[in-house]
Amino acid sequence: MTLLGHALFDTAIGTCGIAWTEGGIAALQLPEATPARTRARMLRHLQGGVEPGDNRPPPAVQAAIDAMVALLAGRPVDLGFVALDETRIPESHRRVYAVTRAIAPGTTLTYGEVAARVGDPSAARAVGQALGANPFAIIVPCHRVLAAGGAMGGFSAGGGARTKRRMLEIERARLGEAPDLFAAEHGIESTTR
Repeated sequence: MTLLGHALFDTAIGTCGIAWTEGGIAALQLPEATPARTRARMLRHLQGGVEPGDNRPPPAVQAAIDAMVALLAGRPVDLGFVALDETRIPESHRRVYAVTRAIAPGTTLTYGEVAARVGDPSAARAVGQALGANPFAIIVPCHRVLAAGGAMGGFSAGGGARTKRRMLEIERARLGEAPDLFAAEHGIESTTR
C-alpha cells in the first residue's frame, strides 16, 4: 500500500484525519486532543508510505469528506459509496466491516447481532476486537454497535464512549428506551432492539 496523501478536515465533533491510496480510503481518524495528534495517530497506523504534507484530496476523497461532514452535522447520509483500501485488513475483519457499513444512520446493532449477521452468533467478542481495530471510523460506523442491553461498550477513539454517545446523539439514534427519532423522521427502518 502506497499512501498517496492525507488531509485533516473539520466536523461537528472536531478535526478528523483521512488518508488515501490509489485503492481508496486507507484510514479515517476521529479527533484527538489536537489536530497534530489526530494526524500523528492516523499516520502511525499506516505503513508502506512516505508521509506527505497535507494534499488536496482528489474528487472521490473530497466527496467522502463532504458526506462525513454532513453526517456529523446531523444529516442522513449513506457512506456506502466510499471506496476503502482494505488490502491490509484481515478477511474476518472485512466481513464485520461489511455488516457494520450496512447499519443505517440513527440505528444500532449489538455486537451479538453483528456476529450473527457475519454467520457466527458466538463471535461477539471477535466482532468487538475487529471494530476496535477499525481504521475507517465513520465510514465503517463502529459507533453504531452497542453492547448487549444497549450499553455503550468500548470505543477506541479519543474521548472513548463519550465520543461514541455524541455521534449517536447527532444521528438521533435510540439510546435506551428513547424513540429512534432520526430514523423515523427520514423513513429509515430502525434495527435497534
